[in-house]
This record gives sequence, C-alpha cells and structure tokens, in this order.
Amino acid sequence: MRKHTPTKQILFRSALALIALGFCLRPAAAQVAFDVASIRPSSAEVKFEHDGNTEVSHGTLRMRDVTISTCIRYAYGVAPAQIVGNAKVISDIHYDITAKADGDTSPAQMKLRMRTLLADRFKLTFHHEKKELKVYALTVAKSGSKIHPAAAPDGTPSHQNSDIGFTARSMSMSDFGDYLSGVINFPITDHTSLPGRYDFAVDFTPYVDTHQNNDDTVRPDPVAVTNAALKGDLGLQLTFRKEPVDVLIIDHVEPPTEN
Repeated sequence: MRKHTPTKQILFRSALALIALGFCLRPAAAQVAFDVASIRPSSAEVKFEHDGNTEVSHGTLRMRDVTISTCIRYAYGVAPAQIVGNAKVISDIHYDITAKADGDTSPAQMKLRMRTLLADRFKLTFHHEKKELKVYALTVAKSGSKIHPAAAPDGTPSHQNSDIGFTARSMSMSDFGDYLSGVINFPITDHTSLPGRYDFAVDFTPYVDTHQNNDDTVRPDPVAVTNAALKGDLGLQLTFRKEPVDVLIIDHVEPPTEN
C-alpha cells in the first residue's frame, strides 16, 4: 500500500478536521415560531370558562382570558397538577393572545410555536421530574357508550361551557381527556378505544345534590359529579389510580415582553 508522506498526512488530517468543524458549526434547526404575536392584559373574562377560551383557525391562534399556565398546558399537553412553581405569575395574571403563522398550520405545529413564544416572550425555562400523582383513565362504562359520531368529523374540536354543563363538537376522546384534565386538575388518559370524533353534551344538574347541605362553603366533589355525569349522559367513566407522571418544574418565568 502506498504510504502518505508527512506533508500529505498533515493535509489529509487538516481536511478531515475542517469537515468535522463544518458539521459542528452547522446552525441548529430553526425554532418554529409565530410570524407575529400580540399579548395584552385580558380585556374581559370568558363566561363559564375557568381557563379562558382557545381557538385555532387557518394559522391563527386566538386565546382570551388565559394564564401562562393555560399556555403551558396547551403547548405541552399537561394537566394543571403537572405544572409546579411560581403559581402567582403563571396562574393569577390573565392575557388575551393573538398569534399568526404563515398559512394554514397543523395543530401540532401551533403547539410548537406556542413553546417558542413562551420561551421568547415569557422567558419560560423549566426541567422535568417524575412525581407520583393521581391520574384517571377515561374508559367506556359497563352500560356502553352513548356518544354519537360528529356531524362534521373534519371540523375543529371545540367545546362550549354553560352554567349547567357543556357541549362538545368534533372532539376525539383524547381531546376530551385533555379538556377534562383542566376540569378536575389531574392527568387523564384515553383508554376508551373509541376512534374518530364525536358530538355530545353533558348536563350536570341531575348529578348535583342541592339538598345535601345548605352551607355554601361545602361544595360538591368535582370528580364525583363529573364521573356521575359521564356515566349517566355519555356511558363513559373515570377510573382512579396513582402512578409516576412527568411534571414540569418551573425554573424561571416572567410577565411578557412588549409587543
């Protein structure tokens, strides 16, 4: 085999080093971000919505009366109990947010953009830990499911709360679990094996015992009432257990930078 001369060896090694350096200096994949985003103090509360209102349409995200906690839940798909730290900043201040992307954008891409917005505008940093929490599995009750396929299966999932219950449109069981996790404050996973999207409604009135106690300080257990309504109106149920869950520990967060 022909041997390299010392000079050629030096040149050869230098070339390899430059190639390796080129790989190291390649720019990281660009963060997916909104083209423009407006964040302002909330102008008014959203009636019957304890967690504000979030709508996505044709590349535009509109959030009304939401907190930083709401945005974290939207971006990372976690329940309120999975967000730990600085409760005053992330839960007490409410905002109206309008953010736009270039053209139609998938739901997953909108959530990635929200992650970037949280980091850029709220200076959010956090780390992950495992913590044993109450979790609930959403399953079909023994009586069988009572829900019906959505009239518009390709429609945008949505819900509408009222003083007695809620209605849902074009909602998958996974979407429904995410919605319920905000109601009862614990992670919920879909174990129904029900495919597709559904329209349904729940009326809590028959499941709240208004004669049990006249003391206004005693409130019904939201999990018990929700479970009774799910079984009675939808043929679904929540099954409780404890297991290690991924939790986001807030390291730093602050009010948003100016628009």
